[in-house]
Parts: sequence; C-alpha cells; structure tokens
Amino acid sequence: MSQQNLTTLTEFILLGVTRQPELQIPLLGVFLIIYTITVLGNLGMIILTQMDSHLHTPMYFFIKHLAFIDLGNSTVICPKMLVNFVVDQNAISYYACATQLAFFLMFIISEFFILSAMAYDRYSAICNPLLYNVIMSQRRCHVLVGIPYLYSTFQALMFTIKIFTLNFCSSNIINHFYCDDVPLLLLLCSNAQEIELLIILFSAFNLLSSLLVVLVSYILILTAIFRMHSAEGRKKAFSTCGSHLMVVIVFYGSLLFMYTQPKSIHSFDTDKMASVFYTLVIPMLNPLIYSLRNKEVKNAFYRVFKSQCKL
Repeated sequence: MSQQNLTTLTEFILLGVTRQPELQIPLLGVFLIIYTITVLGNLGMIILTQMDSHLHTPMYFFIKHLAFIDLGNSTVICPKMLVNFVVDQNAISYYACATQLAFFLMFIISEFFILSAMAYDRYSAICNPLLYNVIMSQRRCHVLVGIPYLYSTFQALMFTIKIFTLNFCSSNIINHFYCDDVPLLLLLCSNAQEIELLIILFSAFNLLSSLLVVLVSYILILTAIFRMHSAEGRKKAFSTCGSHLMVVIVFYGSLLFMYTQPKSIHSFDTDKMASVFYTLVIPMLNPLIYSLRNKEVKNAFYRVFKSQCKL
C-alpha cells in the first residue's frame, strides 16, 4: 500500500445537501423550522405520555419510545447540518463522524422494530380485545422495546468499529450531509467486501423482517375489521390503527423508494433527498400525526396544561 493511502485522517468534509451557494440560507431556514417542530413535538409527546396517567397504556408506551427515537435520530444529524450551512468548510472530526454514524444506525434500526412492535400491539388490541391487557403486559412491552434497542446497539457498534478500524484513503470528502455507512465505504482503501456484504444482509433483514411483521399484523387486523357487523365497531377499529398505519406508510415508503430504484437512475442526490425525508421530515411528522388525529392526546394536553396552571 502506498504512503498516500496510509495518510491518517483527522477529519472528513461533508458535501452537504446541496453545493449551490444561493440555496444555503433558504435551506438553513427550512431545516431550522423542521428541527424546531421536531424537538417540540417529540419532547412534548414524551413529557405528555409520562405525566398524564390516562396515557399510561401499551400504545402510548410505544409512542413515547418512537418519539425518543425520532428526537434522537434528528438530533444526531440536524444540528451539525445547520452549522454546516453557515461555515465555509463542512468539516467533521474523525471521532465525531464515528459517533454520528453509530448513533444514527442505532436510532434508525430501532425505529424499524418499534414500528413492528406497535403493529403487533394494534393487532392485539383489535383482534384480541378481551385478552389485550394480558397479552400486552408491562413485562412484554418492555421486552418488545428492549430487544430492538439491544439489537440496534449491537449492529451500530459492529458496523462503526469495522468501518473505522479499516484504512481510509487520502480523500476525506463524504458525498452526504452526515456520516453514513455507504458513502464512508467508498473512501476505504482496505478490502471492504466483507463489511459491504454484512451491510446488505443486515439492511435487507431489518427492512424485510420488520415490514413482514407489519404486513401480517395489518392483514389480520383488516380481516377482523371486515368480519365486524357493527359500523361503529369498524370505525373505532380504523381510528385505533389509522395513525400508526399512516406513519408506517410514510416511513417504509421513503425507504423502499430509495432501495428499489433502478441502477440507471440511482444517484447519491436521490439518496440524499430520501435521507432528508426519513431522518428529518418523518421525525417531524410523527408527533403531528399522533397528536392532531388523536382526541386522547389532545385531552391529555388540556389536562396537563390545566394542572400546571393551577400550580
């Protein structure tokens, strides 16, 4: 290996969302608004589900963890991206890049399986209403949340350690707005076939296994709904799972769009747009979907607000 390839990198340069200077300030404003709404929405959802006893149910337990994941995912990426809009060189240190990659992977992988756990919860509520409290016990809820966190942490550490213990070439330019595994692989001088294969296998497993749980759950839910004789019962069942179904469609839709593009039209620019959507836009939309379409959340907000005003 040449001396050039053994150059020790101390930082990476992120090319960002766009290279057009005239778009930097408008995009800064747009993403600042998105991040502000994301923080307020998800933090508000976490506080609300913690403070209001009426929301101490399995469904809101999962919503609270989804809000935590969305807040974490957005916070790992957005603040650094906002800074990069106003500085001349979009630099990120070697260790900060490794840290960002690890936390991004942990949060995004967790979201896959939290969404599938929420689908199972909705299936239990609609298909087995009499046994719902037995099936979705506190212990089972903690297991359904704990396993995704442990599994995602294992994957995040594995990929981050494998990538950052290999040799990078002298080029330190990442064609992205954050440190992601695929753009980093392109900078490696070492043979990266093993890590590439692992990323493909685990990514396929994460996407397909979690999506399979969601699809099976909703097939069973729809079957149960169509068997209902009461129109009121059907309406209530649809309202019970409507918000989650909307979140699932938006999340998996953006990922499938990115992964199923033909190679002829696939590019890093389209990957960036898809990444903006599932790392920044979706974390903003999720708390809005669960609050604006949910009377229980609205009522809980009024109760907490009134109780705080009396203090």
